[in-house]
Amino acid sequence: MRGDGDGWVIDTDGSRYWGVNGAAGLLLRTLQPDGRTLILLQHRAVWSHQGGTWGLPGGARDSHESAIDTALREAQEEAGLDPADVEVVAALVTHRAKGGWTYTTVIADIDEPVRTIANGESAELRWVDEADVDELPLHPAFGEAWPGLRDRIAALDPQN
Repeated sequence: MRGDGDGWVIDTDGSRYWGVNGAAGLLLRTLQPDGRTLILLQHRAVWSHQGGTWGLPGGARDSHESAIDTALREAQEEAGLDPADVEVVAALVTHRAKGGWTYTTVIADIDEPVRTIANGESAELRWVDEADVDELPLHPAFGEAWPGLRDRIAALDPQN
């Protein structure tokens, strides 16, 4: 049954979305000794949808998966991350299409900026200072969601 989520959805307004069961991505962060938070970002391969932009490792949700399962699987596939090293702290729908398709962002922590291994869907993977994320050419949906995600991150960290 793995992979049954791959495919395009055409929404009622004509927008196209990848993942017949919706999609999810992992917003992985790590706190540095100097207090800065780094976020793992994926520079999307040019051939991919919205290629050349920066976003989160993520992708189509299979019918048997939760959004958290999807985000962890995709981060393992696209960045070589071990799900056992990741602590999930929140999951929130950051995009809901008119026809019901959703994208869920899973916020998670990791102890240190671990080495990543990019697959063919990534031009690059990079740990980016949270303050510098919006200076990159972001995937349009991620760019739209980023201000709210920053607010959610701040709410999760009462020391901020």
